[in-house]
Amino acid sequence: MKKDAVFIYSKEQLDYSFSDTHPFNQKRIVLTLDLLKKIGAINENNIIAPRMATDEELLLAHDSKFIEIVKKAGKGEITSDVGEVYGIGTEDTPIFENMHEASAMLVGGTLTAVDEVMQGRSKYALNLGGGLHHGFKGRASGFCVYNDSSVAIRYMQEKYGARVLYVDTDAHHGDGVQWSFYDDPTVCTLSIHETGRYLFPGTGSITERGNGQGYGTSFNFPIDAFTEDESFLDVYKSSMTEVANFFKPDVILTQNGADAHYFDPLTHLYGTMNIFEQIPRIAREIAEKHCNGRWIAVGGGGYDIWRVVPRAWAHIWLTMTGHSKPSGRLPEEWLTKWQEQSPVPLIETWQDPEPLYESIPRKDEITEKNAQMLSRALHLIRNEHSAN
Repeated sequence: MKKDAVFIYSKEQLDYSFSDTHPFNQKRIVLTLDLLKKIGAINENNIIAPRMATDEELLLAHDSKFIEIVKKAGKGEITSDVGEVYGIGTEDTPIFENMHEASAMLVGGTLTAVDEVMQGRSKYALNLGGGLHHGFKGRASGFCVYNDSSVAIRYMQEKYGARVLYVDTDAHHGDGVQWSFYDDPTVCTLSIHETGRYLFPGTGSITERGNGQGYGTSFNFPIDAFTEDESFLDVYKSSMTEVANFFKPDVILTQNGADAHYFDPLTHLYGTMNIFEQIPRIAREIAEKHCNGRWIAVGGGGYDIWRVVPRAWAHIWLTMTGHSKPSGRLPEEWLTKWQEQSPVPLIETWQDPEPLYESIPRKDEITEKNAQMLSRALHLIRNEHSAN
């Protein structure tokens, strides 16, 4: 019998670990899964273990030389100066033991999710271990070694002949995925992110629209620093609706970074939990309208692993499985268990406390600036629509 959704997870996903002090911390997956278990929203029948991606599968998006370097790095067989040429052994992406195996497991998790959905065993699939959107063909970048989304998209093209809409709501631009398909008209990339003026990786302007036959299938929506919920969601709803109507995908792959929240230490956006309730709900609606429901979701950024990520990511699974919007206090058992480890006081409710921050004096200006950006970013397809 077809399942509503599957959750891809095994303890091996936690092996992708740079250091105890690195901001990229996979404990957030454990925290999220435990939260879902404590509210009775998931059980062992919903969970599928990921497989490890093969070298042949990694070659769909990566160079063989790069894969070989990653293997050697994880065995301690290269020096840091050699690794840095390939983006590993850097401050952002340090070398760690068994780096290749751990990275290939995250890619395999997203491929497992793809097969569950594309072969009709499940309507939706969630792999929170994925979403490593900064990985390039021959270089690691920004905490990301292999790029699971790029591999998975190429895999869907070759195995299932699918037109793929990739949607990235991480606060950082989804550069690695965009450049992988920049000249490919059968893949559409949509990224909503904080402007690169002050934030890594510095790319993702509205003028990055694709190249050659792929021109017009790359969409970027760089929002201003200090953007709040209402403006963020206006950009998200409008872009998702209009781009999906234009591109007509067979399947949607969403990257769900949770770093647009006010508490996130690495970004400058002023989102609250409200946007993380709405993001998956709208994604599901778009998938139902255009793709017979086919929707695969992966994780991504999110560096306040205690107060933000578990609540934000729980909403993806709750949306996939048709649970009503949660409210009130988080489970006491969950709060008690994890508060002992958390270096900050946990947020005890599903919604954020109000007010979460002092009012922004430039709110109207930021909102207007984002609205103008949205109009410019969508003008090509809006003009095409009006011409027809």
